[in-house]
Amino acid sequence: MSSRQCRGLIRSAVVTALAAALGGQLAHAADAQMGGSHENDHRTASPIKHVIVIVGENRSFDHVFATYQPRRGESVDNLLSKGIVNIDGSPGPNYALARQNSAVDTGAYSLAPGGKTPYNQVNHKLQAPGTSYAPQTCYTDVATASLDGPGCMATLALAAEADYGLLLRDLPLLTEGATGLPGGSPDSRIVGYSNLPNGPYPLVTLQNGSQVSLYDTYGGSPVHRFYQMQQQLDCDVSKATDSNPSGCQADLFSWVEETISSGSNGGPPHALKEGDIALGFYNVAMGDAPYFTELARKYTLNDNYHQPAMGGTYADMMPLGYATELYYADADGNPAVPPANQIENPDALAGTNNWYTQDGYSGGSYSNCSDPSQPAVGAKLAYLAALKVPAQCTPNAFYLLNNYVPAFIGSGQTDPVNNGPFTLPPVIKQRHIGDLLSAAKISWAYFGERWNDFKTAPGLGANFGSLDPIAYLYCNICNPFLYSASTMTNPTEREAHNKDTLDLYDAIAKGDLPAVSMVKPSTFNDGHPASSKFSLFEAFTRKIVDAVRANPELWESTAILITVDEGGGYYDSGYVQPLDYFGDGTRIPLLVVSKYSTGGHVAHEYSDHASVVKFIERNWKLGKLGPLSRDNLPNPHTSRHNPYVPKNAPALGDLFGNFDFGDDRGEH
Repeated sequence: MSSRQCRGLIRSAVVTALAAALGGQLAHAADAQMGGSHENDHRTASPIKHVIVIVGENRSFDHVFATYQPRRGESVDNLLSKGIVNIDGSPGPNYALARQNSAVDTGAYSLAPGGKTPYNQVNHKLQAPGTSYAPQTCYTDVATASLDGPGCMATLALAAEADYGLLLRDLPLLTEGATGLPGGSPDSRIVGYSNLPNGPYPLVTLQNGSQVSLYDTYGGSPVHRFYQMQQQLDCDVSKATDSNPSGCQADLFSWVEETISSGSNGGPPHALKEGDIALGFYNVAMGDAPYFTELARKYTLNDNYHQPAMGGTYADMMPLGYATELYYADADGNPAVPPANQIENPDALAGTNNWYTQDGYSGGSYSNCSDPSQPAVGAKLAYLAALKVPAQCTPNAFYLLNNYVPAFIGSGQTDPVNNGPFTLPPVIKQRHIGDLLSAAKISWAYFGERWNDFKTAPGLGANFGSLDPIAYLYCNICNPFLYSASTMTNPTEREAHNKDTLDLYDAIAKGDLPAVSMVKPSTFNDGHPASSKFSLFEAFTRKIVDAVRANPELWESTAILITVDEGGGYYDSGYVQPLDYFGDGTRIPLLVVSKYSTGGHVAHEYSDHASVVKFIERNWKLGKLGPLSRDNLPNPHTSRHNPYVPKNAPALGDLFGNFDFGDDRGEH
């Protein structure tokens, strides 16, 4: 299963079916009580009675906020503050801090390969960034469109027909930004694309002799898989310092992109298409990401929030539900052994430099991280042991590390199309935060855009020719609860806790919002590189924030957490703390929007998606999910000299440090 398939990159069948399918999609099915029981919703440890978590796609903190300048009295850790770039995006006095290297790994997998050599612009050039599967032109007719991805619509009428996640004022965003380039070609729009500097570069193009931002356009998508990111971060205990005790150097992003890229599929090396996209960044100081910059200046921005796992969407969404990763299980929910070709083996094929033996979409996505004899596992366990960090792996369990679909479809049945090797079996024994909330009679729901289409689809397994095409816009690998038997096999639970964003808008307007709401946009609006634009995710978020603010009673007691699933493989210069076998990974943006997070504060509390679980548990006075889940980790203690590195590592914040409740704290 390719990442394009997993992320809902729709081929012509989708757009062909779009007009017909949308005709009845605004009709709401009869709802179960919104989010389940509300009995204990307001018994909280803070004034927050509702939390809304909005999750976009695939952008690192520096990729978005590289040049953000906070208000006076606040500090931020980014490319500009480190002197890596200047405010105009050009190389700064400390540009060498972000220098990238090539390396040599010709045998057993190495977390920190040797033989490193810096790239240069003469005889050791970086590959030109590619356009990957980004749309070349905007659709002119949904009946005849033949582009690879959702892309853009040629007219406002088509945009209005195709989408319900944006305000009318933002619909034009869906009608612009195609690359105008042949698929898979170098992205010649980017200034200096054929002779890139060895470090971060601004995503700008030339128009009439002036540099113009590429922010509101579609582009390429870097590699973002588990063992690839581990190498990109280049974590070496021998390089550990007081300010960087993990020893992660983040200097192999380009090399990994140019050697293994997005998966070997167990086959011989072949030409790669992505090129060096990972070092590209937007420039908020010059007007990029305007809405999120506005929110950062009005509310709170966290510059120490991380993707919870190395890798991509699936591995980074599961901690939002389970505060850990999921393993392959038998019919009773006990650890079991997956098919042989599904086990990761990132050792290099003979005669190659870092071309993985088995890491692709025809196999290679599970690791038994309790067994040091397994490929790559011994190297990671040795690194963690040197740092005295427990791996937190269930004995004999093979954990899924990359994107596979859940066993359940929207109806609650197991997938009738293909319940095979690319499907994670039902999760039975691992509990999620919804289980705790339901047991405590606290309402919650996962609002996924296009759920109303997805829940009636016949199946979403690996046989993609059989899909209901419009349902493909729903991100099934994003929903942690879709993997769970406790939610999906119980009709009451399934209906109460799986909703469309249409239901979210209704709930906000009526003031009937669940205590906990997790929100995921469709493939159109999630901001994923190539298939979407970050400006669309900004617009999707704006609609929700404006709706909450328009309801004064709701605004009084609601916190909106805005983030992305993971960094998408984009470079980031921030500290990365090892928490267990799975992560953390690079920093990603987190905006905290509420009455209790105003003023343009930049919070430095070390946190990741499992921190959302910790916040919910603390605020609604719940227990823990399990002995190995991250909600057991202590809150970080840091020094004033370095607020980014926990002295009591491994440690993880509960997000309370992002708010100022003043004296209004305690029993509510």
